[in-house]
Amino acid sequence: MIEIDPQHLADRYMAQWTVPDAAGRRAAIERLWAEDGTHILQPPAEIREIAAELGFDHTTLEAQGYDAIETRVARSYERFVEKKGFTFRARADAVRLHGLVKFGWEAVSAETDDVVGGGLEILVLDHDGRIKADYMFPGA
Repeated sequence: MIEIDPQHLADRYMAQWTVPDAAGRRAAIERLWAEDGTHILQPPAEIREIAAELGFDHTTLEAQGYDAIETRVARSYERFVEKKGFTFRARADAVRLHGLVKFGWEAVSAETDDVVGGGLEILVLDHDGRIKADYMFPGA
């Protein structure tokens, strides 16, 4: 596997969520992700609770491939950056263990710089250092 600075990767990963234009967002995704990469999200507690009430034992949300990941990132941008005025940043805690990179992240008010949320990210890298799988745990 190629040498990768885990903090640099974490910073680039978080930056993709704040790219305002579609072409730039797609380019960022293609630089970061394997073509068949999968983004796997543990939904927030309220979604998991509703799903459990409906009889779902396991609740995960997945987006696979460039197009699906681009849609996921674009919707997140629209909801959190455009509408709520947040930005996202990696915490300075990224570590790599073989083909895994783990780091925390923060959702931050662009206006006040107050931290309004965050989570944990675990990235599984392919042999080229691109993201093969991304496990996102908001609120962790």
